[in-house]
Amino acid sequence: MDLLDAYEQWADAHAFFDTALIPSPADSQDPLAGQSAVWEDRLAGTPNGRLLRDNALFRALSGDGKLHLLHVTHALEQISEHGTLYPSGGCLVGSVYCAPLTATERGFRMHNLGEYILTKEAPAFAAKAMTPKRTPTPLIFEVTLPPQAYRGLAGVDYLRLGSIHLQIYSRLEYLLSKTERHQLRETIVSRIKNSTAFLALAASVAYQGAAAQPDRFLRLLDETIPRLPILGYVYFETLAEYLMLHSTAPDTRGRAEHGEFDNWLYKEMLFASFPDMAGKFDLAKFRPSPTGLTALLARIDPSLDARHAHSYLTERISHLVAARLFTPGQVPEAWHRTRWEFDSLSTQLGPLLGHLIHRELRTFGRYPDFYFYFYFDQHKALQAWNYWNHMDIITPFNGTIPKGEIGINPAYPDLEYRVWRAEQDETGRLQPAEELDLTIAPRLVDIKYTLMRNNQWTAPTSATT
Repeated sequence: MDLLDAYEQWADAHAFFDTALIPSPADSQDPLAGQSAVWEDRLAGTPNGRLLRDNALFRALSGDGKLHLLHVTHALEQISEHGTLYPSGGCLVGSVYCAPLTATERGFRMHNLGEYILTKEAPAFAAKAMTPKRTPTPLIFEVTLPPQAYRGLAGVDYLRLGSIHLQIYSRLEYLLSKTERHQLRETIVSRIKNSTAFLALAASVAYQGAAAQPDRFLRLLDETIPRLPILGYVYFETLAEYLMLHSTAPDTRGRAEHGEFDNWLYKEMLFASFPDMAGKFDLAKFRPSPTGLTALLARIDPSLDARHAHSYLTERISHLVAARLFTPGQVPEAWHRTRWEFDSLSTQLGPLLGHLIHRELRTFGRYPDFYFYFYFDQHKALQAWNYWNHMDIITPFNGTIPKGEIGINPAYPDLEYRVWRAEQDETGRLQPAEELDLTIAPRLVDIKYTLMRNNQWTAPTSATT
């Protein structure tokens, strides 16, 4: 793959939120293009839909001068000893995971995402890991945005990384033995073959407008997630999207006044249904009971209409499965006549194969001793940094939906920043307490040293790794 192809592939993995005003020709090769446009209008018409285009995160990214961000770590002592902070993988690919801060006369006001991580999520992990002495420490980053920095709104969408995962595997598969490569391919093909019932149902809803009974759809989804772990991520993002867009709870309205989606909704939903997720955040295991979903929604926000939510999830998940897991322009037909071979499936389901490979390598063969997964993600991070530098993107953000997850590109040339250890005052504001001499290094920390592997807001426990 040449450099131009790589740029195009990474461009396709980003959501450009500021392109609505720029006319572009319809993609005649994409049968879902019209449906995607309908979904954009539908999402914008929800109670909190205006935040998709007008929010505090976008205002900060589109501004000039300096950008202030919150990063939470449990290992400041070790990091300070060596003076180096490493980025981590996950939804922001290879960034220092942060949340926005708003400067006020009384200190820095935290975005509700950062507030939840600092005051609830991080302490919960410390308690579970029985390391109460490791108090989560807030760090304030002040990033200077130079004149050439990209002022557009391009967010990386990790659900769109399937084709990139497949491409990286094709480059690195030589690191596996012939037997391991064969075993991996057979495992992936078997997983998909035994998930045909769900994939065919989702495809019929997305491509043909078929009516699917939500109860049956969600039950089939639940049964399929163990075979296709990426569906756990799709389910989580869709349910989080529904909660943030449709909730009219007082706290949600208050946060919307600040231009923020209410991250507490899906955080509380996640940890209420899966308390062991604290610190792990393994969304491949996200499987709310189909029969208990109504009660879970009522617990998070009693004003939500459960029947409406079930129908929404059925339609939205079907669309995302087709748009993110099927090869663009390749409409699956006649599933019973499918050639169940790796190379054949990569033609129609390339992104799905890529996601499954990326997940399988976490526990495959010689891992964790061989660390194929670590090399894989390091290679992916290098590609992301190359694209971001090409675009002059200093602070990439999670583009699945602008929740407030924002990172620092560690490989940006002449990256200019300052960092302080912060303290929270009696009003909840953060106050800079001590400026730190830390260097952000463009090298991924090994995942065994991170608290959270998918929403990476932590630093390594050992800054020497």
